[in-house]
Amino acid sequence: MRLKNIFLGFLLLLAVLFALIFFLWSGENAEWIFFALEGWIILLLVYLYYFYRRIIKPLYTLSNGMDLLKEQDFSSRLGHVGQKETDRIVDVFNRMMEQLKNERLHVREQNHFLDLLIQASPMGVLILDFDGRILSVNPAVCRVLHLADEKDLLGLPLALCTQPLLEEIRNIPLDSSRSIRLNDANIYKCSHSFFMDRGLRHEFYLIEVLTHEVFKAEKKAYEKVIRMISHEVNNTTAGITSTLDTLESSFRGMDDMEEVSDVLRVLIERCYGMSRFITNFADVVRIPEPQVKSVSLNELVSSCKRFMENQCVGKQIRIHIELEKDLPLVKLDPILFEQVLVNIIKNAVEAIGEDGDIFIRTTKQPLCLEIGDTGEGISKETEAKLFSPFFSTKPNGQGIGLIFIREVLQKHGCSFSLKTYSDAVTRFKIWF
Repeated sequence: MRLKNIFLGFLLLLAVLFALIFFLWSGENAEWIFFALEGWIILLLVYLYYFYRRIIKPLYTLSNGMDLLKEQDFSSRLGHVGQKETDRIVDVFNRMMEQLKNERLHVREQNHFLDLLIQASPMGVLILDFDGRILSVNPAVCRVLHLADEKDLLGLPLALCTQPLLEEIRNIPLDSSRSIRLNDANIYKCSHSFFMDRGLRHEFYLIEVLTHEVFKAEKKAYEKVIRMISHEVNNTTAGITSTLDTLESSFRGMDDMEEVSDVLRVLIERCYGMSRFITNFADVVRIPEPQVKSVSLNELVSSCKRFMENQCVGKQIRIHIELEKDLPLVKLDPILFEQVLVNIIKNAVEAIGEDGDIFIRTTKQPLCLEIGDTGEGISKETEAKLFSPFFSTKPNGQGIGLIFIREVLQKHGCSFSLKTYSDAVTRFKIWF
């Protein structure tokens, strides 16, 4: 029961008591008793009013202040009650409420700024709730995962997500970072940490795309190496080839020198082969900028299929195409892109070896070109190295084919991936 109600009950009891006394004493001295009781009641009312102002009203005012705190209404203030001690408490309370209001406003401003910073950040931010479900993602995560809407991820347990990058980052220990290289040639630096919110721990991941910086550094490094090797090898082979040509010409008409001439001719051809080998590396460095124009993707695919069929017939490799109608025109360099398709199909033929199938299809939503093969497939360990400079799974491979493909596709602004799927088909996908 509130103190105010107790006070009013006490006042009511006094009134009943005085009425009873007046009734019992009524008689011949009723007039005197009546005036005495009237005076006593007036004094009592004055005392009770003073008691209310000094004790009850300050407590009621402070009780209202507690209600304001409970409801977190920091904009309201308490009024003075005319009592020095209580008014001092009211002043302290009002200053506290003002400070709490400013602190709340400051926190809201900081949270709003943090939200804007996360939304605008080029670094992906993925936040989990305490159950391991995805609580929030920023637009950078959607761009990295090629998602149209962040709602496709919200509420999903991270452990059940099937995107390759999310499968990799959930293996990162808490409070640590790791570089991840996927089958789409992209490189990510991912960090796993946590923050506390209302006593609950929320884990989060930071995803930074390092692809451009790493590729730029890689290209600068291998350009320098290739130029140096090309210069030294070509200068050396030129001198050796000239000398061998002179010797071979001198020995050609002499008796018993045919075997020596043949050896010299082999050495000359080997020098030319070495020069061509180095030229192949130099060509990767000198890829021209695309001369883009509007091209029919289906016509380009059909043309490459006809060109590559001759290589496939003798190996019993069948090419199947499935082209979606009414595809929009794409802006690309037909010469460079045709070379990309030739390289991809050539890799598929080499992966199959003998007797297999190559599947080529185009889709409209999203606009995509897919080239699949039934070859031996790509292991998980090999996927991360596929687009590294000079890496090759072939015994005599130079490791420049996929680098050429990577450079051309990036110059066209395409995204791509190379992966062996659960149906044992290796697919090279290109999104425009």
